Amino acid sequence: MAVRLSPLFGGTMVVAGTAIGAGMLGLPMISAGMWYSWSMAVLFGSWFFMFRSSQALLEVNLHFQPGDSFHTLVRELLGPAWTAVNGLSVAFVLYILVYAYVSGGGSVVQHALTPLLGSEPPRLLTSLIFSLLLAACIWWSSRAVDRFSIVLMGGMVFALLFSMSGMFRHLRLDVLLDAGGGGEVIFIWGALSTYLTSFCFHASVPSLVKYLGKDGRGINTCLRWGTIVALACYFAWITASDGVIPREGFKAVIEQGGNVGDLLAAAGHNLGSPLVLRLLEAFSLLAVATSFLGAGLGLFDYMADLCSFDDSRLGRTKTLLVTFVPPMACGLIWPDGFLAAIGWAGLAASVWSVIVPALLLRACRRRLSPGGYTAPGGALLPPLLLCYGILVAVCHTLFVFRLLPMYE
Repeated sequence: MAVRLSPLFGGTMVVAGTAIGAGMLGLPMISAGMWYSWSMAVLFGSWFFMFRSSQALLEVNLHFQPGDSFHTLVRELLGPAWTAVNGLSVAFVLYILVYAYVSGGGSVVQHALTPLLGSEPPRLLTSLIFSLLLAACIWWSSRAVDRFSIVLMGGMVFALLFSMSGMFRHLRLDVLLDAGGGGEVIFIWGALSTYLTSFCFHASVPSLVKYLGKDGRGINTCLRWGTIVALACYFAWITASDGVIPREGFKAVIEQGGNVGDLLAAAGHNLGSPLVLRLLEAFSLLAVATSFLGAGLGLFDYMADLCSFDDSRLGRTKTLLVTFVPPMACGLIWPDGFLAAIGWAGLAASVWSVIVPALLLRACRRRLSPGGYTAPGGALLPPLLLCYGILVAVCHTLFVFRLLPMYE
């Protein structure tokens, strides 16, 4: 029993770690317009749809061999046209998420080291060190990511509990409820893509099947508890952030570029507690690191399958270069694209993490015999996911062209 518990726990940490990072650090800024009550409604709705789409993908993935990625699933079930669309979407989302984590991780490290060094270290250096250390872990093995994710998640939970307890001690109910005006429902539509991205861990599903084998029930347990961990963390983080930083205060954070360091600076200004700020910095760094590992592992496995690189050290080195050089280069050239990158990721993620799994599930149920695992929702699940994915894609497109209002 003890032997079986360890990989399931590791898989749960991979799911939670992949989700936490973009959502945890980007949600308070994108939620400022609609504020707390509407944020909670969108949060729970996004969790429900993204959890269901991961279960749909799991049902499909279990009809194939462990190690087969999104590329293989879509090619076999949806044909060449959707293979091209899906390939571009998956690569774009995973690359831009890794870029966002390079940007966010470098920002946190820079913000944390500034008071210790007495001067601000170069962003290029902090981003490079952060990225290279984590990329080396992914290059070593999936098991190394599993073990390291457990350590990082343990530290993140510790830092989260203590930093959140400190923030909750400074929480003001009038700020949380925005007694001066309150949020506006119209800002929901512009935030949908970022909320979707906050639960975008679906590239880890094929990796979990590769790691755990065709254990549908076990992997479903990882998906359920991993997303619940992420949901609980998001709930606490949005509550603490909205209760400490006034709604108007987020305008300055967004204007400065919306990077993680800017958010921490705003929180520190309102907290007035150096200890809580240090814990918040530790939590932010660990959150970005775990998310980097999860998204990076998914992208690493995807590119290895797409490029037909083997699992030897030479093959993994080729995969490493193809996977991490582009987002790291972008992170060094454009260091403050964190918030914009998360929104753009949501647009493409609505295709490959919601629309494509719905189409895959429909094609799989029509063409293949029932397997040992069936995603909940019956015949209603594919059209329900399609409607949600299309809604998010349309809303973000309107938001980019400023046909939906921005809070700024």
